[in-house]
Amino acid sequence: MGKTCRVSTLCVLCVILALVSIATIVTLWTLALTDHGDVTAPWDSKTSWIAMSEISPIIFVLILLSYRLSMDVIPEYYNITIWPRLSPDPNNGLYIFTGQSTVQFECVKETNLILIHSSQLSYTRQDNKHMATALIIESTWLQPETQYLVINLKSKLRQGQKYQLYTEFTGELADDLSGFYRSEYEEDGLQKIVATSQMHPTYARKTFPCFDEPALKAIFHITLIHPPGTVALSNGMERGHWTKTKFEPTKNMSTYLLAIIVSDYTYINTTQKDPQIRIWARRKAIDLGQGNYALNVTGPILDFFQSYYNIAYPLTKSDQIALPDFYYGAMENWGLVTYRETNLLYDPETSSSRNKEKTATIIAHELAHMWFGNLVTLRWWNEVWLNEGFASYVSYLGADHAEPTWNVRDLIVLDEIHKVFAVDALTSSHPLSSNEDSIVLPNQISEQFDVISYSKGAAVLRMLSDVLSEPVFIQGLSVYTSPYPILFKYNGSLPHSVDRIMSPWVLQMGFPVVTINTAIGKVSQKHFLLDADSNVTVKSPYNYEWLIPIRWIRGGTVQKDIWWLMEKEGKAGTHDGFWVLANINVTGYYRVNYDLGNWERLFTQLNTNHKVIPVINRAQLVDDAFSLARAQLLSTSLALRTTFYLSKETEYMPWQSALNNLDYYYLMLDRTDVYQPMQDYIRKQVTPLFLYFKNMTLDWSSVPVQHTDQYNQENAIRMACRSGVPECNSLTTTWFKKWMEEPQQNMIHPNLRSVVYCSAIAAGDEAEWEFGWSQFKIASVANEANKLMFALACTNNTELLNRYLSYTLNSTIIRKQDATSVITSVASNRAGQKLAWDFVRNHWEYMFTEYGVGSFSFASMITGVTARFSTPAELQELKEFVEAHSATGFGSATLAVDQALERTRMNIKWLQTNKQEILNWFNSQNGDQMQ
Repeated sequence: MGKTCRVSTLCVLCVILALVSIATIVTLWTLALTDHGDVTAPWDSKTSWIAMSEISPIIFVLILLSYRLSMDVIPEYYNITIWPRLSPDPNNGLYIFTGQSTVQFECVKETNLILIHSSQLSYTRQDNKHMATALIIESTWLQPETQYLVINLKSKLRQGQKYQLYTEFTGELADDLSGFYRSEYEEDGLQKIVATSQMHPTYARKTFPCFDEPALKAIFHITLIHPPGTVALSNGMERGHWTKTKFEPTKNMSTYLLAIIVSDYTYINTTQKDPQIRIWARRKAIDLGQGNYALNVTGPILDFFQSYYNIAYPLTKSDQIALPDFYYGAMENWGLVTYRETNLLYDPETSSSRNKEKTATIIAHELAHMWFGNLVTLRWWNEVWLNEGFASYVSYLGADHAEPTWNVRDLIVLDEIHKVFAVDALTSSHPLSSNEDSIVLPNQISEQFDVISYSKGAAVLRMLSDVLSEPVFIQGLSVYTSPYPILFKYNGSLPHSVDRIMSPWVLQMGFPVVTINTAIGKVSQKHFLLDADSNVTVKSPYNYEWLIPIRWIRGGTVQKDIWWLMEKEGKAGTHDGFWVLANINVTGYYRVNYDLGNWERLFTQLNTNHKVIPVINRAQLVDDAFSLARAQLLSTSLALRTTFYLSKETEYMPWQSALNNLDYYYLMLDRTDVYQPMQDYIRKQVTPLFLYFKNMTLDWSSVPVQHTDQYNQENAIRMACRSGVPECNSLTTTWFKKWMEEPQQNMIHPNLRSVVYCSAIAAGDEAEWEFGWSQFKIASVANEANKLMFALACTNNTELLNRYLSYTLNSTIIRKQDATSVITSVASNRAGQKLAWDFVRNHWEYMFTEYGVGSFSFASMITGVTARFSTPAELQELKEFVEAHSATGFGSATLAVDQALERTRMNIKWLQTNKQEILNWFNSQNGDQMQ
């Protein structure tokens, strides 16, 4: 690659760069390039870099403290050529990539200082002795803390003038799952390399120097150099082939949406040309038809969103690619969406209905971003909730359009709303939207991508869309600065503006519990906290009050009008002995409590004819009651009574809601004397469900027709085996042994494999585990490997669990993307919880600073290994762990650590307060005493 700067009518900046090791820069390795692009020794630091003492102290302090770009210069386009090496350098064993970049930008405010993001890149010295028109560079250096390449000029850039900055650089094609990175897999006995990318949220700077903020959109002209026999992909359609592929220019877009990939993949595509839809994957996966479902579902989902947004799909092609190693579930790169294999590929022979639904909803989530997020983009990361919350919400609508018989749009209540309630009821929660100035560091940015942004964002937008009509997308908008870039048509009169209604939900953390006293006709609201004694130290501009839309049922009759609770208390009238149920279909983001008389009437209805109450609200009653009891707003005995009617319930959503809440009881009580009475009660309640599905499926020989029935069949088997139903354990053990006897003939239905594998490995010992491990190693379908990976954590053999944990530090055995899942799965096993906690404590520094950087989800790991903590000794261990690592901090896991401490304190208090009452209640039910 040449070293001369391109001359044009524009002013040209030629950078003299070479990465060296000086006092303020820490590098693991340094590289420079010869004229032919070969790796040589680093430049001599004395010839290329100025001493820090030569820099103006004011400028130095400014750069050191500023994590945001000044907006003095605005990029227009990048012209980038990148060449990944798909084999290691023989001199040092590193995989690298080299590149050239020209960025054209406009000066909007006079300055002699250019800041451009750069991280872990080495720069090649440019010879500018012939550049008579070049501006003179006073000094250049890298500022690692703020991840800047700093260019200090002798004279100022002129306002309104356009300039070009040219650089040549080298980076490591590492296996760290961020920036431009390396993924490896084996196919037909050969080890293969994929060079792929993950620029989101702040990793584009690890691939090329760029203005790496979402508002600084530009057009990207990409060229990839790649070996013969490989294919290159990027956001635009390719315009050439062989070993140098150029791509059509992108739309004006943010750096985090750029994607570049080199592989020997192949694809399947639709015959339609506008847009062209292609699914890319490993050749064997495509040959086996694993991309077919994704291809078939993409077209209908795109059609739905074109209609929903009333804007045509903005690009000429829609590529989606499945990667062996990928940190996130998927990434919405504009025109080239990247996925974990488990989320894009579907094999009818081995994948379950749950796998199929996950593929549909994730595709819908990512394609929703093609408009909202990509065409219209957040200005800064403090508004992540609107980007991800909106995509999460409409993903259920898109998947529902593609698969209308699944009724998937209702599952948002279980999968998003109930899930986020548990986090948003903590004092360590946070508002959906934050001040820009509070989100500046890369770790702070990463922390925004949490369950609050995704799931609460989805819940609040769903609530708003319920009281208004469908959104109208603003055409022509490129970057939004307001949290409400969607205009809504009114479907009736509102008590206030959309902004006034939404602001309390967006700008303060938490949510209310609405209490309805049917005896005196009073309705009130209160900030709901799982720990009633916790102290909220964060001030709210709305004093933790909300404007609450309430839809309700009276005695089985749905009331037409929405009732608004505008203040802390309101009057709603009495109800003459009829039961009242509020928040129909959980369209509102709040919990509901009642006076004891109304609870008794609801119990009577559940126990006589539960189907009068809508199925979503049956799930809501269970979830609300258990959470209200944890908050000491109801007795624990009353909450447990919501499970009594389940012996007559066959629907998925109420059962799943109950099991989600009973999981907490297992976590808290499976090491106490409550465990066996709890098991006895659950066994009694689940046995009718187990027999119901046995009869429905003709002794397990067929599959339920309804999508959610397939899910509940899995629940029935899992809980029947877990609680000790003899017929269930015999069934799963027999199925697994038959597979062990004939490994080539796995007759276990894909829908049931997860539960059967776990149950059989838990009931067995080393032989079952080793067989599962051998099948995991040879699994050619990612979803099947995933099922086995989780099941291996179910063993009760602690020696095997310790061995399994050790594998997570060897990426040739357990992929880095899966290491967190393995650790948290072991922690969820009561035999493995302490093993997992000890493992994390012993290896934290290595994982956090070296091995796991960019690949481990440290927030998920902390949450998973501490979920069972419920004793003062465990709280003390957690405090000591936090103290031991206070110097280095916890990065993107900081909030998770705070939440773990808060949860542990709550768990200790809950156990001390409720254990005896729970034991008494289970004993009373097992003694066949009536409630």
